[in-house]
Amino acid sequence: MTDLSELDRGAAPGAADPVKVLLHRHRELCERAVDPLEIAAGLEAHGITDRTAARFRHRDVFSLAEELYARVPRDADTAADASAAPAREGDRRRSVAVLLLPLLPGTLCAAALIALARTHGQTRLYAAAAGVVAVALALRAALRRGPLALPVALASRSATGSWTCWLLVYAVLGDGLLRTAVAGGPDGLPDGTAGGDWPLALAPLLALTLAVAPATWTAGLFLTHARRKLAASRGLEDFAASVRPVLLGAVALFLGALAAVVALCAPFLDAGPVSPAVLALGVLLFVARLLTVHGFTHAPRVILMLTAVAQVLAPATVFAARLPGCAALGAPVEALTAASGPSAVPVLTCGAGALTLLVHASRTLARASAHLRPEQAR
Repeated sequence: MTDLSELDRGAAPGAADPVKVLLHRHRELCERAVDPLEIAAGLEAHGITDRTAARFRHRDVFSLAEELYARVPRDADTAADASAAPAREGDRRRSVAVLLLPLLPGTLCAAALIALARTHGQTRLYAAAAGVVAVALALRAALRRGPLALPVALASRSATGSWTCWLLVYAVLGDGLLRTAVAGGPDGLPDGTAGGDWPLALAPLLALTLAVAPATWTAGLFLTHARRKLAASRGLEDFAASVRPVLLGAVALFLGALAAVVALCAPFLDAGPVSPAVLALGVLLFVARLLTVHGFTHAPRVILMLTAVAQVLAPATVFAARLPGCAALGAPVEALTAASGPSAVPVLTCGAGALTLLVHASRTLARASAHLRPEQAR
């Protein structure tokens, strides 16, 4: 981060050209930028605010960024124009891929569930294994492109995949295990049916894989509108105030789409028309992914970890209560399950995690610097 005390000395009265000092310090940023907005966001990422811009004789960071952009020579403009047409063609192809690829996980998951319903015995086991592999590969492909794709610089730092898998496993197995544990079981492993001793819930898995498509499209809308707000803003505070409603609207739009998907899946899987647990988990994963792709990896990793641990502890305390003298350990979970059913655990844990991340996102994603590509933020 830029030393603001040194910037103050460069902008002090008597300095012949204080902006030249700033340009020297951030020349690489200014040369890479394709418009003044990227310079403004980069300056904010380095700690330069509208108040700091006033010391450089500008009313705000955006005005300062415009001067920095104008001062950098751009000899490659002609070559860039010559290659514009092929680039646009490539962009169109990528747009089609981003539009259609997110549909693949839900489609394959639906096909896998149909295969499970029509097979028995060992064949069913093979069908389940093939379905898991196919859906996992489709999810990997869908999340490597488009607005939910992790930049290469962040892929090694996110480390949220394992916790996400834990949450998905609990969505399928957790409620059935907790209900059976409170009743004194289970007496065996799950048999792959919804009516066994340890029942499976396949509706959440289908709904969440189908929701990859609206999540991708909603994230794209958020990014587009955020860039437009950035272009229309004339100050960092102005941008922050205008982008927060866009973020909340994007989350609300995804929540509505997810609720519609859950309602559509319910009749085919004998599930309830509304599942608060699936809605809470979906919003948690959506907001966590939004934060991660913008470079804020720590909070999503911690919240997903805490949520997964809390869910695992719920049935664990019920089992631990069977030990001599430990009956009190399972009392809170048993009381909660008796009052609201086993789904109360994921509703509370995922809901609390989603709310925490949403509050965090309303602060971090309201920064102009959050909408820079990782290579531009350096």
